[in-house]
Amino acid sequence: MATIQARTTYRALLRELPRRNYSIPSPLHQQLRAIFRSETVPSTSSESNTLPFSIPKTDEERTLRIQEADQFAQYARAQRVYSELLERYNPGMSMDEEEKIRLTARRVGFDLPDLHVPEGQSS
Repeated sequence: MATIQARTTYRALLRELPRRNYSIPSPLHQQLRAIFRSETVPSTSSESNTLPFSIPKTDEERTLRIQEADQFAQYARAQRVYSELLERYNPGMSMDEEEKIRLTARRVGFDLPDLHVPEGQSS
């Protein structure tokens, strides 16, 4: 049962991480994979001294770590959905001032003229 929960949580975390088009996984992906692949590890593991995170040594620690990761995955998903909703219901939030003015004019039936910029000048 813990293995299924770990796999589900691992996949949920990967879904919330930024997408990468590289064949080499990011350091964060590698750390997550190391945490979730690890079974109970003896305390004398040489690898655990060099990693920036601690690998759970008992089943109880592993279960707690999975629960924490699940909570983080839920939080990351909620933040992503919040950002999407914010952008959907406030579409002008990320526009510059000129674009907002142009779209407002179009909404009431006006088209703004194209501004002529003489060559050699930059705006």
